[in-house]
Amino acid sequence: MNTEQHDVIGIAGWGIYTPKKFMDAAEIAAAAHIPEKVIREKFGVDRKPIPGPEDTTAAMGLAAARKALEMSNVRPEEIDIVIWNGAQHKDFPCWLAGLDIAHELGAVNAWSFDMEAMCGSMMAGMETARSLMLANKQYNNVLLISGYRNADLIDFNTPETSFMFDLGAGGAALLLQKGYPKNHILGTAFRGDGSFSRMCTVKVGGSRKWPMEPADIPGFHFTIDDPETFKAKLGEKTLPNFFAVIDEALTKGNLTRKNLDYLAILHFKKSTHDYIIKELELSEEQTTYLNQYGHVGQNDQIIS
Repeated sequence: MNTEQHDVIGIAGWGIYTPKKFMDAAEIAAAAHIPEKVIREKFGVDRKPIPGPEDTTAAMGLAAARKALEMSNVRPEEIDIVIWNGAQHKDFPCWLAGLDIAHELGAVNAWSFDMEAMCGSMMAGMETARSLMLANKQYNNVLLISGYRNADLIDFNTPETSFMFDLGAGGAALLLQKGYPKNHILGTAFRGDGSFSRMCTVKVGGSRKWPMEPADIPGFHFTIDDPETFKAKLGEKTLPNFFAVIDEALTKGNLTRKNLDYLAILHFKKSTHDYIIKELELSEEQTTYLNQYGHVGQNDQIIS
């Protein structure tokens, strides 16, 4: 491997897993007491996958990981690191999903850790994997694995969290390889705002409310204390930050918006999606609107 090859990290394989069962717009509308037309046209959801009994968070990630390995032609024993960058809502509390999946795959030479940055986790995982390989000459293959079913934590009778009624379930995985000849990671960029941290939370089940009592169980879902402030802040900051990280990542890759061929984007409501595409001067053919999936967290980009 020459120096030039040593300095590039490419995506050698990817895989997704989608549960067999779906909840369609009519069912979402009935559960949420919202007109079906609004679910389809405003929320931008015709249907979304929901987990079956076998679709645990880790099981969905494992299924996607097997597909990524098959595509990459990398053997499990050749994997150096397994990173779980799926949801924190896993099969068990305080549990390492990545290490469990590494064992199931037969990645006997890999070490593993779990990390999460909510629906930014796939991007954060890619940068983490890239940095680890560039800083350590002995690492050549890193497997990113995600499973997601945060829809378990949504209550359709809590209208202030209606922006999460599109949450679906699924798994996604990427095999990143040092020196891979294509699909290079050219630049990454991130922004976070800690002022949102406690505005939308599950108030029971964590160490702030432990042990749980029987009366806590109905409240084991996301809630928002001040919906108006939350909505206003979200509207003020989301899109400017979204475009800022796009431009920063492009700059790091010595590119501009004019160089964009395809945008693998999170699921947004339809009006926001259309605005982003227009602002970036892209056509509908240069992206995929995930109205058949809803928002599957950090898996969206890989599904796209």
